[in-house]
Amino acid sequence: MSHHDNHVHSENHGSLKSYVIGFVLSIVLTIIPLVLVMNNVMSGGPLVITIMVMAVLQLFVQLFFFMHIREGEKPRYNVQALILGAVIVFTIVAGSMWIMTFNI
Repeated sequence: MSHHDNHVHSENHGSLKSYVIGFVLSIVLTIIPLVLVMNNVMSGGPLVITIMVMAVLQLFVQLFFFMHIREGEKPRYNVQALILGAVIVFTIVAGSMWIMTFNI
């Protein structure tokens, strides 16, 4: 493997600083809902919404800091595949919830 190949290959990986920032954000976004639930700070709808917001933020932290979704030779294809996967998952989950809710 030539020096050029090593350089190109290493560009697609994050730096230690990037990984540490991602790790710390992941821990914080995990601890916030845990503290809210364990200390009964919120209940009901606001708690569920807060947990869901933290989960979505956690998803973006994972995508950008660890999976390098914006890096690579063709990041547009990565994003398109991710969107397609999200649509499929949303359809399955929403359809399952719909069936479970209105199955009388």
